[in-house]
Amino acid sequence: MAGLRAGQGVLRRKPIEQIQEGAASEQLTRTLGLWQLTAIGVGGIIGAGIFALAGAVAHDRAGPAVVVSFLIAGVASAAAAFSYAEFAGLIPKAGSAYTYGYAVLGELAGWFIGWDLLLEYTAIVAVVAIGISGYFGFLLGQLGLDLPAWMLGAPGTGPGHQVDLFAMILCLFTAYLLTLGIRNAARFETVVVVLKVLVVLLVIAVGFFHIDTANYNPFFPFGVSGAFTGAATVFFAVFGYDAMSTAAEESKDAQRHMPKAIIYSLAISMVLYVLACLVLTGKNYTEIDPESGFSTAFKAVGLEGLANVIAIGAIIGILTVMFTFMLGVTRVWFSMSRDGLLPHWFAKTHPTRHVPVRVTWIVGVGSALIAGFLPIGEAAELTNIGILLAFVVVCVAVIVLRYKQPELPRTFRCPGMPFVPAIGVVFSLWLITFLDWQTWVRFGVWLVIGLIIYFAYSYRNSNLSKEQAARSGEPNG
Repeated sequence: MAGLRAGQGVLRRKPIEQIQEGAASEQLTRTLGLWQLTAIGVGGIIGAGIFALAGAVAHDRAGPAVVVSFLIAGVASAAAAFSYAEFAGLIPKAGSAYTYGYAVLGELAGWFIGWDLLLEYTAIVAVVAIGISGYFGFLLGQLGLDLPAWMLGAPGTGPGHQVDLFAMILCLFTAYLLTLGIRNAARFETVVVVLKVLVVLLVIAVGFFHIDTANYNPFFPFGVSGAFTGAATVFFAVFGYDAMSTAAEESKDAQRHMPKAIIYSLAISMVLYVLACLVLTGKNYTEIDPESGFSTAFKAVGLEGLANVIAIGAIIGILTVMFTFMLGVTRVWFSMSRDGLLPHWFAKTHPTRHVPVRVTWIVGVGSALIAGFLPIGEAAELTNIGILLAFVVVCVAVIVLRYKQPELPRTFRCPGMPFVPAIGVVFSLWLITFLDWQTWVRFGVWLVIGLIIYFAYSYRNSNLSKEQAARSGEPNG
């Protein structure tokens, strides 16, 4: 009987009607409009993908077919985006994939996705901070500045490197921005995203006049498999909208605006990615600098001034990615704590700014330590697998809920049901197979730790567990 009760417990679901009502004492303030949400989404998607990953993948894995890599990743991401959009219009609360999984697949599934995203999003913030260093170093070199080697990278990343101090400062600065309140933080994000998009458009406009089409041949120098392998890597750059969806509870009209913002942000970003990759590989892919591809490419054709502008734009642009994913992890953590799966202490919001200041600073310090002392490769390995599994959960959940509760009012309906979400599941699982075994080991260890915490604390202390115990008249746990 105890085993039966435990099984029922881990499968208990948070009623969607209860989530929509939002009766919890700790609430976030609804201040974000459609274009602010879209800016946050674009801010999360465009950044490292254009300014860092595109050059690295073109140089090492795909050549000119990096365009195909982005298109493959974009198809998989779009299939999941439609699923996220349906949920965002249906459940306008913080938490994104965690909240959706909890409502449809049960508490244990929700816990695992939430626990997974805490690591993934924090690691992404750190990876992006590290990624800025290449452009920062390029810019300093152009200005003739020479900083001490000890502060320019994590141990083992270069002669004399001891800490990536600039990456650490960026993580802490991003945390500070988020503690100012979502209205002020979003205004800053919107301005910076506009500047970033203008820089990307400048790169595309000028770059088209320097394309040598002979460099597109051979188009698949690493074979078709190279483009597919590249897709697994650049997928890191096309899923910022999922972190943006964690801000649903801070949207003025989430049920109408969130689905639109998800679709708009992915569409805008994919167009810019494809055009930018065509410009980048208009230069021989073997000569592309993996760390600062566009800056070195324009410097090579005598446009040093533009190269400096791109370096500055890259630093600004990548900062917006940090903002979006740190926003995401803090809102997931806030939601899990408000639901009782983690201590309620973490869900405490600032009395006037109404943001979860405690978890924001914890994430800021944690991401700063990862960014400061881990090489970018080791930090990046912590990211993709968890996001892909979150996509699988959301795509499966949207199918399940559509058939179990078709009567629920949906402001956006995922098209091509169930085929489009199924494409998201298949693509995500397929991309996971390209990740190395060390990634699986690290991910497995993290999930085992999460499983221990769930059964030692979360299972007995969740709000649903307490409600269940109150109804049955039995002592909780």
